[in-house]
Amino acid sequence: MINLSELSTPFWSPAEIEASLRDTLQHLDAGGVLAYPTETVYGFGTAVDHDSVEALVRMKGRPPGKPFLLLIGDPGQVARLDLHLPTYAAQLAARFWPGPLTLVLRGGDHRVPARARGPEGGVAVRLTPHPGLQRLLAAYGEPITSTSANRPRVPPAMTASEIVSQWPAEIHRGTLRVLDGGRLAPSESSTVVDCTGRRPRVIRPGALPASLLRTCVADLIGDT
Repeated sequence: MINLSELSTPFWSPAEIEASLRDTLQHLDAGGVLAYPTETVYGFGTAVDHDSVEALVRMKGRPPGKPFLLLIGDPGQVARLDLHLPTYAAQLAARFWPGPLTLVLRGGDHRVPARARGPEGGVAVRLTPHPGLQRLLAAYGEPITSTSANRPRVPPAMTASEIVSQWPAEIHRGTLRVLDGGRLAPSESSTVVDCTGRRPRVIRPGALPASLLRTCVADLIGDT
């Protein structure tokens, strides 16, 4: 029987979150993979550098051409990644971040690994509203990658125990560190807006309907 308390780190109360930070940041700095709760499902993430991202690709068996999202701790990290934020994208971010809105941006050629880019070169970025993850990202001071925490053809994990049961060898080897934020409530995925062109375009409908986004940016394309 798997002992969850021995294979994961409590990440629920403010005290637990603070107590987890030092070892978690060391794990990221060492190129390890982190499992963490978000406002939707549990995610896997790493530091945003080539070797760390490749470690996640190998662990999850990520196919080529399928990019990773970047989670940021504050809007200023967009500029530090050398990503281009058009005026309309800045308006969307100011209105809906932190929240379930993912923006696909141009740029970051010297800061963002190829594996974190979509087929057309865009980089997907979100400012998460999850309080524990916000605190972690603030302490880290850098973005982390994000992809759902699950094996192929298995639903994304909603609890830490699902991750522990699927990835025990990686946890025992120290490749994977699991933050246990409890059972997550079902919720819609984020709305994804392509901001690489002249006008914003919804490329994945989600929690924020296009009608609401148009109250901020009237010429939004898609998801009518």
